[in-house]
Amino acid sequence: MVQQVIDCLVNVHFGETEHQPQFMTKVRDDYFKGPPSMFDPIDLSELLDEMDAHGVAKAILMDNLTTPSVTARKFVEARPDRFMLAIGGVNLLKPVASLRELTSVVADLPIAYAVVGPSFWGDGMYPPSDAVYYPLYAKCAEIELPLCVNTGIPGPPIPGEVQNPIHLDRVCVRFPELRLCMIHGADPWWDIAIRMLIKYQNLRLMTSAWSPRRLPDELLHYMRTRGREKIIFASDWPVLRQSRVVPEAKALDLPAEALDNYLYNNADDFFFRRSEEH
Repeated sequence: MVQQVIDCLVNVHFGETEHQPQFMTKVRDDYFKGPPSMFDPIDLSELLDEMDAHGVAKAILMDNLTTPSVTARKFVEARPDRFMLAIGGVNLLKPVASLRELTSVVADLPIAYAVVGPSFWGDGMYPPSDAVYYPLYAKCAEIELPLCVNTGIPGPPIPGEVQNPIHLDRVCVRFPELRLCMIHGADPWWDIAIRMLIKYQNLRLMTSAWSPRRLPDELLHYMRTRGREKIIFASDWPVLRQSRVVPEAKALDLPAEALDNYLYNNADDFFFRRSEEH
């Protein structure tokens, strides 16, 4: 019986802006078929109630260097026992000031990981193997901050080839100290992602924005066998609600140990133990 869950990607910032970018509304309407309420302001008690109902002990809330989420930081301040932050918004083209700010934020706030989305950066011109990312890789390795990189074809109508996991191959070779996690799955390149996970010790994959019952057979086989410590659960709440994805995850045909690892242990080891040690 799985006792606890860590949800490693939760969005509470959507309601902070009156109008979402067009690509986000298209993702909601065309890709996820979500309700208009998906982008409503979030109440702390509402989120905690859903977490408690489904055994979610901790959640990582998305934040941004350039446009900090008032809601996410307020939630973390109110319940540091339940929440940490994930930080995006590093300026890859003018990295020095941006990375100084990242270092300062990591020192002041409970940051679980940094995040970057190649398809969303520079009009999808820069794959993760491009040197434009190297200052970010070096800084995250230096301060021992895990870095999450979007992989797989994205939902919005923007270029997706830069998110092929093969672009991380050279990164893992050149930055072996960097703890790196592929997020939002790896569709349609699951086989490449799995091969990369086998090859590199410090690489993980997060299934955020994926319904567990839609995960491919090859990934589930990997989770049952040599990948028990490699795959991390996340919802991408409220895009996918915990009320949907946690029961789906618990219903997967996985050995108890593999399921515990997927829902809690792998995230605890990769993201949270670092914060407790520093």
